[in-house]
Amino acid sequence: MNGAYTILLLVVANIFMTLAWYGHIKLQQTGAISNWPLYGVILFSWMIALVEYVFQVPANRMGYIGNGGTFTLMQLKVIQEVITLVVFVVFSTMFFGNEPIRWNHFAAFFCLVMAVYFVFMK
Repeated sequence: MNGAYTILLLVVANIFMTLAWYGHIKLQQTGAISNWPLYGVILFSWMIALVEYVFQVPANRMGYIGNGGTFTLMQLKVIQEVITLVVFVVFSTMFFGNEPIRWNHFAAFFCLVMAVYFVFMK
């Protein structure tokens, strides 16, 4: 169950991370923050990223095998990268539907899934 909680926290963290990194672009396109100076956008993104850290740090602490968790450090990182890609694909298709997903994107995703497979091999 510890592994499931870790993955759930990583998913939530990555949702906030994606919003912090790319949400301001959509807000700028809609005109909501088009007049903001860059430092304002950075501070806004940092506030969102703070929420990401509230979930990311406990996920890594809880999930790390050295703290009684399920995953090695390498496994945690690879899992996080795959979650990041999945969250980004969902986010970009929902909010930036003008960028189609092509075959090479699926190939890259397959490579990341294989990375998860290889990192869990004994």
